[in-house]
Amino acid sequence: MRGKPLAGKNVVVTRPTHQSQALARLVKNAGGRAILFPAIEIRDVKDPYSVTRLVDRLDQYDLAIFVSPNAVERAMKLISGRRKFPTRLQVATVGGASVRALERFGIRGVLAPQGRYDSDSLLELPALAAVDGRRVVVFRGEGGRELLGDTLRERGAAVEYAECYRRVRPEIDAAPLLEAWSRKGVDAVTASSSEGLRNFAEMIGPPGRELLTDTPVFVPHPRIAGTAQELGVRKVVVTGPGDEGMLTGLTAYFGAQR
Repeated sequence: MRGKPLAGKNVVVTRPTHQSQALARLVKNAGGRAILFPAIEIRDVKDPYSVTRLVDRLDQYDLAIFVSPNAVERAMKLISGRRKFPTRLQVATVGGASVRALERFGIRGVLAPQGRYDSDSLLELPALAAVDGRRVVVFRGEGGRELLGDTLRERGAAVEYAECYRRVRPEIDAAPLLEAWSRKGVDAVTASSSEGLRNFAEMIGPPGRELLTDTPVFVPHPRIAGTAQELGVRKVVVTGPGDEGMLTGLTAYFGAQR
């Protein structure tokens, strides 16, 4: 169908529920059907004392890094409920979605990489190369990657983590999805993180993992592609960043099959 490159295609969206609607709309507008199956749920930390202690000392830091839109939403709501954001505090983040989330809280002039959205790209920015003697706070979820902190410490910075949310695997009945999948009712799976993809594989169980191996999986980063390959997925498509990048990858793949 002209102008509807995903017509007749059923796309599983594994993003957390509160972050799935934008991609679902894009899929629908392209003629497809989005099947929402969140593989990660974002919750508050059980003990907020550590993060509130850091928030109360924000004036002591030179740089605040937010690793994701979830980090922005959770941290900024906590900060705004306790104090004003320090005007002199430089802010950095890894990608466009996080920049837009910060702008909704009135934070401008954010340092962020262009084109590739990950910690490696952020660390390549000149401003993050010259951090000797600077104090840095990293807002993230519990148990996040250590690359940012380890690298900045090697460069001479004093780094503290502010863990402002936790990720859990949702309790969802996978039977309806598996039934549809077994009837050829799933044409693609999208995953925005390695943790979400691993959770998804656990949630669908052995029968679902067999179906997953023969279903194209769309991911926005080579690291997540590696996770998909470890899970036995035969066809992995690395897309551009964000929802628009995911849609472009989906439409290019299925458009080439028509």
